[in-house]
Amino acid sequence: MATTRPQTLQIGPFRVKSFDAQALMSQIYRRLALGRHTELFFANTNFVVTCEGFASRFDDPGITLVNDGVGMDLAARMVHGQRFQENLNGTDFIPRLLRGSPLPLRVFLFGARPEVVQDASEAIEHRLGQEVVGACSGYGVDDNEVCAQIRAAQPDVVLVALGNPLQERWILDHAAKMPPALYVGVGALFDFLAQRAVRAPMWVRRLRLEWLFRLSREPGRLWKRYTVDAFRFFRICRSAKA
Repeated sequence: MATTRPQTLQIGPFRVKSFDAQALMSQIYRRLALGRHTELFFANTNFVVTCEGFASRFDDPGITLVNDGVGMDLAARMVHGQRFQENLNGTDFIPRLLRGSPLPLRVFLFGARPEVVQDASEAIEHRLGQEVVGACSGYGVDDNEVCAQIRAAQPDVVLVALGNPLQERWILDHAAKMPPALYVGVGALFDFLAQRAVRAPMWVRRLRLEWLFRLSREPGRLWKRYTVDAFRFFRICRSAKA
């Protein structure tokens, strides 16, 4: 089936592309083949809340901002009377992108604890079939050292797992000064690849309730994100609409 040309939906101060997954994958593969610099961000409710203060930095044409999660769909309905084409959460999309690449990819991982990034690297090589050319923990590292490692490795894809908003700030601050590649903020992806965190059952994901599953498992860490910050998210969206 032919993919639909993506449109842009304004969610708060952010211009978010409405892609289906196949169209986004095709665009990324084309840019990788041409050696283009690309920064990819997955905007969920937490992203909108924590990155609101520097939203203008996401307007660069080399940046692709896509939707992640049911909250973004609810906001799109509230503001625009429509949904996004597809939910593009990075935990599902990035493994699909790596596994389906028509060309071999050189991948660099940055973030998480040393043992997690090591296990995630092995998962990318053995389960997703791509070469890991470098891996660096996100704890106690110097940014200049990380950038030097990325320059030396010459990767095609750089996965940054520092959480919102640290990973977004890091990519915005550093990626443009490094070799052309796909730079993407991936949140907790390394924990899932390393099987240190548990995904919700598929039926829960189909019902768009993965957020509730995560809250039930980590209430101390996530209660504010899904209560106070959720109200703040919808206030940001309403304010932009007004």
